[in-house]
Amino acid sequence: MAFNVTTTLLDALVLSVVSKEDTYGYKITQEVKEAIDISDSTLYPVLRRLQKDDCLNIYDVEHSGRNRRYYKITNKGKLQLALYREEWEIFKKKIDYVLKGDDDDEQV
Repeated sequence: MAFNVTTTLLDALVLSVVSKEDTYGYKITQEVKEAIDISDSTLYPVLRRLQKDDCLNIYDVEHSGRNRRYYKITNKGKLQLALYREEWEIFKKKIDYVLKGDDDDEQV
C-alpha cells in the first residue's frame, strides 16, 4: 500500500475487530491483514498499548493443552472506537472530496 498506516488507524482497526467478539492475537492479525498489509509482529505492541490504555482486557483460555490469550473490548474501548469511527467518516469525506471530486455530500 502506498499510504502510511498510522498508530491511530491501527488502534481503530484492532478495536473494531475485537468489538465483534472476544478473540486472540493471531485471529486479530489475520482480520486486520484483510484491510492493510502488516506484519504479524506489528500488532502485538498495539494490543499491549490498548490494554495499558484500558481499552482492552485480556484473559487466557486453554486450547489444545496451551493457554491462548484472548482480548475483550472494554467500555472505554467502545467509546474510543465510536470516536475513531466518527473521525474516520469526516476524514474519508475530506479525502474523497479532494482526490475524487466527490461532492455528493457537502464538504465537511
